Amino acid sequence: MQLPADFLRTLQDAVGKDREALLSLYDAPPFRGFSVNRLKTTPEKLLPLLPFPAERSSFSEDHYTIPSNVEGIGRLALHAAGAFYVQEPSASSAVTLLSPSPGEKILDLCAAPGGKSAQIASRLGRTGLIWSNEIVRSRAQILLSNFERMGIAHGVVSCAHPDVLCASLAGWFDRVLVDAPCSGEGMFRKEPAAVEEWSLEHTKTCARRQLAILKTAVRALKKGGRLVYSTCTFSCEENEGVVARFLEECPDMEVLPPPEIGARPAHCPGGLRITPLEGGEGHFAIAFVKTGGLEEPSVPRREEKKISRDVRALSEAFLRDVFVQPPDLTLWAEGEKLFLLPDGLPDGKKWGIIRAGVPIGTIVKGRIEPAHGLFTAFPAADFRRCADFHQDDPLLSRFFHGEEIPWDGEAGYTAVAVEGMTVGFGKSGNGTLKNKYPKGLRW
Repeated sequence: MQLPADFLRTLQDAVGKDREALLSLYDAPPFRGFSVNRLKTTPEKLLPLLPFPAERSSFSEDHYTIPSNVEGIGRLALHAAGAFYVQEPSASSAVTLLSPSPGEKILDLCAAPGGKSAQIASRLGRTGLIWSNEIVRSRAQILLSNFERMGIAHGVVSCAHPDVLCASLAGWFDRVLVDAPCSGEGMFRKEPAAVEEWSLEHTKTCARRQLAILKTAVRALKKGGRLVYSTCTFSCEENEGVVARFLEECPDMEVLPPPEIGARPAHCPGGLRITPLEGGEGHFAIAFVKTGGLEEPSVPRREEKKISRDVRALSEAFLRDVFVQPPDLTLWAEGEKLFLLPDGLPDGKKWGIIRAGVPIGTIVKGRIEPAHGLFTAFPAADFRRCADFHQDDPLLSRFFHGEEIPWDGEAGYTAVAVEGMTVGFGKSGNGTLKNKYPKGLRW
């Protein structure tokens, strides 16, 4: 691999005497892995189902590495079911530093495509809230798609400018992750195009933008809350340099001690750097605690919306028919569209929210046409009717192709699952299951 001369010089600053050893790996296959999604399964249940070996990574408790020659992982039924998120090993380290706990409100400020948000949601379980923001609309749509696949019910996906979002939600979040846009030096082995796009000037531009995002993110964090800054670059300009300027300009932020995760110390207290020498493509991460700020955030709570008696009756009857026990979430209506929202969402209009909570469906001519996301958000056992297939069942393959499949179950809307993990739904009747798998997801 031909690497830019300026990059080779700056790499010396990042890894010192290990530069030549690191460069010797640039023609080797990149490291690969995945994070287990505990909203859908557990490592104990998932690993025996996989058609390839997996070994526990040191960077995160639910992350596993896989051989570089594994193919077709994104076409597995288990992937479609959201059992795991394909993720380069070192990328999982940032959430380890963030250390989410059930019940917390967490902001992933630069979230697309959603791997770290999926990790956070997995750790929260079905509690608290993961708010995932992406300023680029097209990338926010990818984020939303991954939210649905991973079955995240206690979450928000937004497309807002960080300044607007953090100012209006000042002091509201327990933890904030800034996985900042960067020059991508850690992606060189994985994405050759990243080499062509790299320049020394670009690293300086990234550093200025990263500092601005960090200073904005602090506003959303409550007093005593944790902020994690991470990048997928080796650049000292973007990593240690940004940290030094951030601490100078934000005196109420203090560095936290790093965990033991098999990374090398960065050139600043508390910072960690991962390179291919440590078994990952490349990441930098550091955690801070906020020592000052608001004691109580002044964020308006969302008031329960008045829903007409007819719409409420229609919605509740539909949920009773679909679920064994309707989810313990709040019914919400926007025009003809219905949602289930987690408790405690704030009230606001300027946040570019694409989705909050779980979509129920749309009222069409006095009935509810269900949403795909309603079925992917809950376990198979929660549904009154479910067609649960073994991952190698030919009928499941036909379902992913969008075909009707034979099914003699009770008539009505029916969840479709693989190994107990929901992938979508169909409508059962007359010995068949009419396919409702979205066209854009079909294989």
